[in-house]
Amino acid sequence: MRGLVADTRPLTSPHFRRLWVANIVTVVGAQLTVVAVPAQIYEITGSSAYVGLTGLFGLVPLVIFGLYGGALADVMDRRTLLLITTSGLILTSVAFWVQAALDVGNVWLLLVLFAVQQAFFAVNQPTRSAILPKLVPIEQLPAANSLNMTIFQVGGIAGPLVGGALIPVLGYSWLYLVDSVTLFATLYAVVKLPRLRPDRHPESPGGPAGWRSVVDGFRYLRGHPVLLMSFLVDIIAMVFGMPRALFPQVAHLDFGGPASGGLAFALLFAAIPAGAVLGGIFSGWVSRVRRQGLAVVVCIVIWGMAMVGFGVAVGVADGNAGVFLWAAVVMLVVGGAADMASAAFRTSMLQASASDHMRGRLQGIFIVVVAGGPRVADAAHGAAAAMVGTAAAAAGGGVLVVVLVVVAALAVPVFVRYRLASAA
Repeated sequence: MRGLVADTRPLTSPHFRRLWVANIVTVVGAQLTVVAVPAQIYEITGSSAYVGLTGLFGLVPLVIFGLYGGALADVMDRRTLLLITTSGLILTSVAFWVQAALDVGNVWLLLVLFAVQQAFFAVNQPTRSAILPKLVPIEQLPAANSLNMTIFQVGGIAGPLVGGALIPVLGYSWLYLVDSVTLFATLYAVVKLPRLRPDRHPESPGGPAGWRSVVDGFRYLRGHPVLLMSFLVDIIAMVFGMPRALFPQVAHLDFGGPASGGLAFALLFAAIPAGAVLGGIFSGWVSRVRRQGLAVVVCIVIWGMAMVGFGVAVGVADGNAGVFLWAAVVMLVVGGAADMASAAFRTSMLQASASDHMRGRLQGIFIVVVAGGPRVADAAHGAAAAMVGTAAAAAGGGVLVVVLVVVAALAVPVFVRYRLASAA
């Protein structure tokens, strides 16, 4: 069992352990805000169109500040940058709490606050990822990333469930207040970090970070096919294989649930995060994998095949839930576990292979890819379902994932041959 369950060796590092423990509290609090913002917007406007604007107001700062934040992380002391951005996240959460407590009821204020929060998040996340190789040994990076992702996915399940239940009881202000308070746990962990200046390098940007530094990050990526492929295969997996935009229609029409919510709806949305949590709990094997490029390809093939299975289960359901609903859920759980392992390997490859003076910028690109891919998938799957139906859209997307990732692996064999030892 010791070799099967999660590898906890990274927790022997006091700095990593403090950040990880703080995340247990902070992630749930952050997910309460994720639930509260769209719910409050819908209560104010009664319009799903306004709720949909959260995607635009969130994506634009995520892209801009994700890229620029990565450049900042390559010239600034990363501890200082984490202090600034974590404090910014606390202040925006407090602002959410104040507007709810005063019952301001202004949807545009909510959207602007959400955009500001996403901007701080977009700088914070690549910086946190960039410091990880300074906190744990290279060979423990897959385990450390698995531990981090497991906590994130647990929050992704618990936060919405708890938030959805508490909104009618406590109101929005209390949820925002909880988020504000829990963020102080992360602030404490960041304060305890040592100075974390990026390594000096002849190609390091001199002076303040600018957009030229961002362009240099893309140029660096172009010259490193293993890193470039790690982004490409994730785009393939998410754009063609993420069927979450289909869940409301599938739950209602294919599995016979009510038009709003219901058991089928909840199970479908919880299945992929639940699979990721299970994958994280039983992730002890990831630390023993050396051929990480091949492992990524295998994991994404499993993800694609799971989405094919999901589409088949939807297609044969014909308005009935029963065993077909559970078959669809199992396929999504399998996909979530495979995606968690793939993400752990890809993040570790990026952290181990990239030069320290480039890690921030590449992590910024990584955040943009991870956040942008599913949003593109929502549009693509929605359009495909309108033409060929939900089952064909989901299954067809899974087939494309398998075909395209195999083609990509054959076209760039150096990615498949990548071994962890080569990062040493």
